[in-house]
Amino acid sequence: MKPGSHGARPWRKWALWFAAWTLIALAFASQVNFTQARRGYIVTWKFALTTALADWYTFGVLSVPALWLARRFHFDESGWRRSLGVHALAGAVFAVAWVGLRVGVEAYRARERQPNFSYAEAFHWTLVRSFYFNLLVYWVIVGASHGIEYYRRYRERELQASELEKLLAEARLQALQAQLNPHFLFNTLNSISTLMHRDVEAADRMIVRLSELLRLALSTAGAQEVPLRDELEFLRRYLEIEQVRFGPRLSVDFHVAPDTLELAVPNLLLQPLLENAIKHGIAPRKAGGRIEVHARREGDRLHLTVADNGTGNSPSTRGSGLGLANTRARLEHLYGAQQHFAFGPRPEGGFAVQIVLPARPAGAAQVGGAG
Repeated sequence: MKPGSHGARPWRKWALWFAAWTLIALAFASQVNFTQARRGYIVTWKFALTTALADWYTFGVLSVPALWLARRFHFDESGWRRSLGVHALAGAVFAVAWVGLRVGVEAYRARERQPNFSYAEAFHWTLVRSFYFNLLVYWVIVGASHGIEYYRRYRERELQASELEKLLAEARLQALQAQLNPHFLFNTLNSISTLMHRDVEAADRMIVRLSELLRLALSTAGAQEVPLRDELEFLRRYLEIEQVRFGPRLSVDFHVAPDTLELAVPNLLLQPLLENAIKHGIAPRKAGGRIEVHARREGDRLHLTVADNGTGNSPSTRGSGLGLANTRARLEHLYGAQQHFAFGPRPEGGFAVQIVLPARPAGAAQVGGAG
C-alpha cells in the first residue's frame, strides 16, 4: 500500500457517491426537459437541472443513514423478520424526511419570488405526490447495498477458497515428497546392510556416496521444482550407489537434449522411476540390463522417458509401487491437465515410463499451476 492511500480511500468513496447522485440528477433533468418540451411547456434547462439536483442530492444526503441501516440489518436466515420490520419503518421515515428536507430547500429558493410560500401546504402536496416513490428509492438503496455486500462476501469466500486450495495442494505435495525421501533412503540403507555381509569395501563406498547424495538432496530441500540439470546430477549420484550394488549388471544411458537442461521438473521426479526400473526390471535378471533416460523438447512441451530392457512385468505390477503412485499424484497437483503420465511394457521388451510437462525455465513455474 502506498503512503497516504489509506487516508485517500474515503475521499474516493465520497467522490463516487457525489458523482453517482449527480449523474442520476442529470438523467432526470434531461428527461424532464425533453418531456415538458414535447408537451409544449417552456422549461429552461437551468430550472430542470437545479430542481433535479435538489431532488437527488436530498436523496443522497438521506442515503447515508439508509446505507448504515442496510449494513447493520441484513436479510439473513436468522434475522430477516427483524430486519424487515426495521427497514419498513426506516423506509417510511426516509420518505417523510425527504419531503421535509426538499420542501425546506424549495422554501429557501422561493423566499424572494414567493413571499407567501406555505411550507405546510407544500409539505402536504409533496408528500402525497412523492411518498411511494421515495419509499421505492429507499428500497433500491437498501437492495443495492445488500447486493454489493453479498458480492464482496462472495469474492472474499472465493479468494479464501482459492488460497485454501493452494495451501492444501502445497501440503499434499510436501507430504508426497516426504514419503518419497524416506522410501529411497530406507532402500539404500537396506542395500548397504546386505553388502556389509559380502563386500565391506563396497558397503563403505556406498556409505560415502550416500552421504554425498544426501548433501545434494538437502541443498534442494523444500523445492518442488528444480532445473533438469540438477535432477540429472542427483540421478547420477544415485546411480553411483546402485552400481556399487549391481556392478556391470547395471548399465544406464542418458540421451538428453542440451536445450532441456534448464527446464523445470519436479524435484526427485526421475529417481523413483529409475529405482522402479532397477527393482522390477533389472534386479530379477541374472544378466542385469540397461536403462535409458531420454529428455527432449518439442515446442512448449518437455518429453521425459525412463525405459529398461528388463523383465517387463505388467503395468499393474509396476504401478502398485509407491514411486509411480507418488509421481502421478505430484504431477497431477503441479500441472493438472497440462501434464501426461503413462507407463507400460515396451514392444521390444522391457518397461517404459513416459512423462510430458510444460516446457518452461526453472523458477518460472509455481505450485498450483493446474488451476
